Parts: sequence; C-alpha cells; structure tokens
Amino acid sequence: QKYSASSSIMYSMLLNRRTATLTACAVPVVLSRAQCSGEDHIPSLDYGWSHHGALSSFDYKSVRRGFQVYRQVCASCHSVDKIAFRSLVGVTHDELSMKKIAESYEITDGPDPNGEMFERPGKLSDTIPGPYKNEEQARAANNGAYPPDLSLMVKARHYGVDYIVALLTGYVEPPVGKVMLSGLHYNPYFPGGAIAMAKQLVDGQVEYEDGTPATETQMAKDVACFLAWTAEPEHDERKKNGVMFMVAILAGLAITGYYKRFRWSIYKTRKISYTNKYAPK
Repeated sequence: QKYSASSSIMYSMLLNRRTATLTACAVPVVLSRAQCSGEDHIPSLDYGWSHHGALSSFDYKSVRRGFQVYRQVCASCHSVDKIAFRSLVGVTHDELSMKKIAESYEITDGPDPNGEMFERPGKLSDTIPGPYKNEEQARAANNGAYPPDLSLMVKARHYGVDYIVALLTGYVEPPVGKVMLSGLHYNPYFPGGAIAMAKQLVDGQVEYEDGTPATETQMAKDVACFLAWTAEPEHDERKKNGVMFMVAILAGLAITGYYKRFRWSIYKTRKISYTNKYAPK
C-alpha cells in the first residue's frame, strides 16, 4: 500500500509537471494579437502587405495614390514635415511634376534685407509644410487635440501600417453603456476607444488619377502605404544593399574556401622526414 500511494503521488507530480511544461510551451503559440493587446481596444489584423517580403519593394502606384489621399484629406490637419519634396521625385512623380506640386505651397522664408519674413513658392529642397504654424494653433483649431505629425507614425504605433488601416476604417457606433464625451468618436482600434479625429474617409471622396475606384478601404490602404514609405524612405535601397552584401559575403567565402583547399594543400599533405647525419652508414 505504501508503494502504491508513493507511486500515485509520483505519477501525479510527473503529470502536473508535464502539463505545466506543455502549457508553457503552448503559450507563445496560443497568444494572439488580441491577447497581447490592452483590454480597452482591439488589435489590428495582419493585412499581409506586399512590401513585407525579404526581397519585396513598395507598391509605388499605391504610394502615389496615398500621397494624393494625404494631400486632399489628411493634410488639412496632419503634417509630414520630415519629408522633402525632392524625396518624392522618382517615387510618386517625376521632377517636373513635383516642382509644380512644390510651387503650389506657400513657404515662409526670410528674413529679407529689411529683416521681414516673406512668403514664396515652394522648392524641391523644402520639406512639405504642415497646416499649422505651431502646436498652439493646431490645438486651438481642433478643440484642444493636437494632430500629430505622420512622418514616422507607422514606426510609432504597435502593428504599424496595419494599425493605420484599421483605425481609418474602424469607426462604428459605441456599444451600449459606452459613454462618449463631447467631441470624441468611438473607434475600437484606438487605445481607450475614444478618439478626437472624426471619420475621414468615405467612398468616392477622392478621384484617383489612375482611375482606381476610391473606396474607403482602398484609400485607407493607399495612405497607409504612403505613410509606411515616409517612415522608411530607404526601405528598398536597404534591401538592395543587403542583397549585395550577402553576395559579397558568399563570394568571399568561396574564395577563402578555394584558397584554403587548394593553395594550402601542398603544405597540408607534404611529408617531412628527418635523417641523422651522424648515423653509421
């Protein structure tokens, strides 16, 4: 009986240990975005972007459409002041077209010989100006809320480009019992669920130059792709450099292997023998 009781206890301990081990191993697999997020908002889905591949580049047609959505919709409140017009040459427009776009902006410059600031048409070397002169003006125009700069927004938020799409398309009526303060709007993808920015995108709001149907989801996808580019303008160049670096490494390994295998083979396979000159003949 003692042996049976002891065996039962040992078996129970072993079973509990195995269960704990399996549970610990399964946790990383079971954890989803929903479980990793806070309780006050829904995490965005993974939309499977084409530029996320190891050797994939941005969809530049989408980047161009996203720049159009930004200019016609987002630029009324948000800036991208880390990006210069010249950075978009060869990305969304040719040089002549981008010069015309830059000249459509009024840039504060100076001082002139009289010490006064003045307005001039934009140049390719200028950064894209924002809608407000300072933070105080931005807050005064938005009921105290400060529209953030979008240049690095994809890098500044969990789930990055997926979050932008989910946020722009996620406006719904608040659930029963959810009290919304005046000037706030319910969006389950925003932390806390209450966001000062109202719904911005509606079907047909923008007329794309390439004829793509401007649905809400299409515009959200395009402007998110554009903001992903503004956060990493060097994205494609970095991947190209990575490929060249790996090719150079492989070439170096091949040359090193050849040198060691063949050039040193005469030394690695030679036989050295010694004779005693004092030995009797």
